Amino acid sequence: MTKRLWIETVGCQMNVLDSELVVAALRRQGWEMAPAAAEADAVFYNTCSVRQHAEDKIYSALGRIRSVKAQRPDVVVGVLGCMAQKDQELIRKRAPWVDLVVGPGQLHQVPTLVDEVLAGGGPRIEVSLDRNAGSRDAIAGSFESYDPDRDAAMRPTPFQAFIRTQTGCDKFCAFCVVPHVRGPEQARAPHTIVAEARKLVAEGCREVTLIGQTVNSYRWKDGERTTRLADLLALLDAVDGLDRIKFVTNYPKDMTDDLIAAVRDLRKVCQYLHVPAQHGSDAVLARMKRGYTIGEYLEMLGRIRGAIPHAAVTSDFIVGYCGETDAEFRTSLDLVRTAGFKNSFIFKYSPRPGTKAFDRLPDDVPEDVKKERNRLLLDAQEEVSLAGNRRFIGTRQQVLVEGLSARDEKRAVEVRPDDVAQLTGRTICDRIVVFDAPARLVGRLVDIDILAVGAWSLSGVVADGLADAVPLDALECDGEVPALHDIALPALQPQAMPPQPPRG
Repeated sequence: MTKRLWIETVGCQMNVLDSELVVAALRRQGWEMAPAAAEADAVFYNTCSVRQHAEDKIYSALGRIRSVKAQRPDVVVGVLGCMAQKDQELIRKRAPWVDLVVGPGQLHQVPTLVDEVLAGGGPRIEVSLDRNAGSRDAIAGSFESYDPDRDAAMRPTPFQAFIRTQTGCDKFCAFCVVPHVRGPEQARAPHTIVAEARKLVAEGCREVTLIGQTVNSYRWKDGERTTRLADLLALLDAVDGLDRIKFVTNYPKDMTDDLIAAVRDLRKVCQYLHVPAQHGSDAVLARMKRGYTIGEYLEMLGRIRGAIPHAAVTSDFIVGYCGETDAEFRTSLDLVRTAGFKNSFIFKYSPRPGTKAFDRLPDDVPEDVKKERNRLLLDAQEEVSLAGNRRFIGTRQQVLVEGLSARDEKRAVEVRPDDVAQLTGRTICDRIVVFDAPARLVGRLVDIDILAVGAWSLSGVVADGLADAVPLDALECDGEVPALHDIALPALQPQAMPPQPPRG
């Protein structure tokens, strides 16, 4: 009898990729996807610890699966990823029906662990060493590499894929738990990344997104030679059949001139950069331990604008951070209004156990103040985004068609290739475009004449040679990119639609 699995993913692109790899490994052992958690023989939750809200979702899901486990005790319930690494035994104390607790560094063990549980071996907890539990080499070694062969059927779409450049993070921002749950920064060999890209292209992939917690800190040493992200982009730009290359997320102090030049000069590399500022105040940035001043951030932004005048730059902001005053918050408002960000992803501060901010700084901004500041910053960014989008009306944009729009997807009606439906896709720089067209265009690059815009998306029609729809030259690379955290995703299934970016 075929064994069936269900997996739900909460978090960043890194988690989406981890879920793909776990499912691919299980499928190679004969597992198939179940249509619902209640019908699965194994149910997994791939988790995020960046915000409390993400963890609360997982505990709610574990509560819902409890009745399934009570009715069918042989169902394997697993908690994977960052929350597993952070909470470890606490998960089973709160939800004793959980069979597996597996950290990001042990995901390659999931198929074996599932077999052991099914054989009567009892619950298992497999996690990496804490960042303070030994030498850097010992800790890094406990976060084992996990990059098996890919499974095309399990990607969000068959023509788009994530590729991991490195794992872990060494920045230790005061508010962030990632260095503790993902371990030390460890780069993958460039030839391995290029080989993975070639394999993906052979499977029909047209666009890859390089992902890392701070992707532009990528460095691989081989003897006297050091490969940086700019060098890696050049290697990937030469891969035949690959149309687009993106990368997220960037750290401001690692935005080097050679990387900016690579984005400017390499044909397949999208000219947008997601570089979180996090705040507009030097005092708050210092409390966050971000490692730069707002003046240094603006100098970096100036170098980007000087080399690529119309590059899309997007950002993240935290409101209500420890001790944030009204005056300090206004500096973030001023930055959003003047920096010309295509989009910003804005979050209320959430204290995370184990971080410096949690241990040393009071969470002293009232929740109602956080909510109001979040609203004000979102409103400011919406005005800036809408103004930026208006210049695209009357232009022609090349779009990689991803599938049905959210509206038509909800209708759950079978759509045949020749049926006209509302489709959605993205420009070369990730700008969302909605249009009506035959469903057979999914997976193709299509020119769209833009007729109307909102703050978060464009809409138009398939180009038919209208004289007033002129190509956009300098502005054609502009778009938005999801932040590497706090994206709630549906359960991963074959040929599923990719997640849409959050609206701040």
